[in-house]
Amino acid sequence: MSFDEILSGSQQELRRGTVVLACLLLLHEPGYGYALMEQLRDRGFTVDANTLYPLLRRLEGQGMLVSEWNTQETRPRKFYRTSPDGERLAAGLLADWGRIDAAVRSLGQGGRTR
Repeated sequence: MSFDEILSGSQQELRRGTVVLACLLLLHEPGYGYALMEQLRDRGFTVDANTLYPLLRRLEGQGMLVSEWNTQETRPRKFYRTSPDGERLAAGLLADWGRIDAAVRSLGQGGRTR
């Protein structure tokens, strides 16, 4: 396996959990899948539809997102938004992200604390 393949796989693993947090934060305001995919991409999260839609369904099934259909347009679209439990999860994950970020930055500085 080449270095580039190892790097790519490691980056994918690193991003996997951050996409959940990014979706919960972005869906504080209601949005639908395709627009969310574009918002994620614009912020540096490359996620394809085959990854995003199952993630949205899983988060909805866990009660972290709620959804409703908008049938007012020519094509019905399912809108998602973060539920109160999802907001609590996002807050917890964001706090943990801050701790992890500080710890990794400290390692990058030779183990020194900020």
